[in-house]
Amino acid sequence: MSQLLERARYALSAHNARQLPPDIGSEVAFAGRSNAGKSSALNALTRQNALARVSKTPGRTQQLVFFQVTPEAHLVDLPGYGYAKVPQDLQAHWQAFIDNYFRTRDALKGLVVVMDIRHPLKDYDRQMLAYAVQRGLPAHALLTKADKLGRGQQMQTLAKVRKELQSAFGDSVSVQCFSGESKQGVDEARAVIGQWLGLNPPAATAP
Repeated sequence: MSQLLERARYALSAHNARQLPPDIGSEVAFAGRSNAGKSSALNALTRQNALARVSKTPGRTQQLVFFQVTPEAHLVDLPGYGYAKVPQDLQAHWQAFIDNYFRTRDALKGLVVVMDIRHPLKDYDRQMLAYAVQRGLPAHALLTKADKLGRGQQMQTLAKVRKELQSAFGDSVSVQCFSGESKQGVDEARAVIGQWLGLNPPAATAP
């Protein structure tokens, strides 16, 4: 069940390919621009307060951080981008590392892209979604901080983003509104991630 996400625990951090865990099982990666609410989303999805550090200083995640859900299932927190104070050579290292991870990682089963509902589909968001689509992986966009907008504005933005994603990527990318603060959309996202990780029970078949 996707409730297994609540068992997620920090496993390791990898700053280069040699530090990655064995390429087995299932992984779901999380990407997001700095301050998009990625850490808050991971905490809400796992129903934990401090699984992923929520930092007032954006761009703090400088490794691929693996959280073990089961021995065969992991959540992977990708480095956040968009923070001007990060040295360019370090950004280049992250870029090459993530590019290699997306191209070669067999365990990677899906990508969640976290974007602030007030500022969706920036260049970085589109780039990460394109990575997934090029690999033939499903992707799911979380429009976070939905509690900052009224219901009407939420639905208007959701419809606009869905239309743009459909135009750019076809049916490869799904999207929803989400709030780590109010817990809006948490169950919906957990169901998607649980399915990718193989945590959801198979549908019952008639005898």
